Amino acid sequence: MAFKLPNGAIMEIAAAFSTAILATAISNANPAVVSAAGHNLDDGDVIVVTSGWTRLNDKVARVTDSDAGTFALDGINTTNATVYTAGAGAGSVRSVSSWAQIAQITEVATSGGDQQFTTFGFLEDDDDRQLPTTKSPISMTVTVADDPLLAYVPVCEAADEDKEARVVRLTLPNGSVIYYNAYVSITSTPTLSRNNIMTRVITLSLAARPTRYQAA
Repeated sequence: MAFKLPNGAIMEIAAAFSTAILATAISNANPAVVSAAGHNLDDGDVIVVTSGWTRLNDKVARVTDSDAGTFALDGINTTNATVYTAGAGAGSVRSVSSWAQIAQITEVATSGGDQQFTTFGFLEDDDDRQLPTTKSPISMTVTVADDPLLAYVPVCEAADEDKEARVVRLTLPNGSVIYYNAYVSITSTPTLSRNNIMTRVITLSLAARPTRYQAA
């Protein structure tokens, strides 16, 4: 049992990506192994996966067990061949080449991710039944003190303009890390309220479920 405060957490957004690398195959394994000739990726690199497997597509992962022509996706289990059809996972990967810190955060709020259900009943039942279906989309709102000179601002504004997903990294005080792949938007003008600092709101609409790694 443990209790933690978020104080001291650092949030960053990917400022640049490498050229996409062709993944000719992804194995059904734990962790999944990617075949990519001449990939030049090192252990610890952060990548976004494009895959024929829907549950893996747009997922963020760290590279591990990097070798000539192959590397593994740290913490990604694709052994369930019902979900990850053998031979259908090929695609590409892009690595994050630089980060910009989203500084001066005053508040982070998360919504969505709630389990949805279908409710039904049989003629002979006195009570209805429920089965879990999908989960609602996850979004986060990050309120920041307004400072247009900080490095992350043009990155967020570019993401707002091109509507392409970006990787966001949240490093917690204990060293564990959560990665999000999200569509990013930012309010174009700050709030103006007397005796309160001016703020802008960054919205993250997740393209895939987050990936979490415990501190080494």
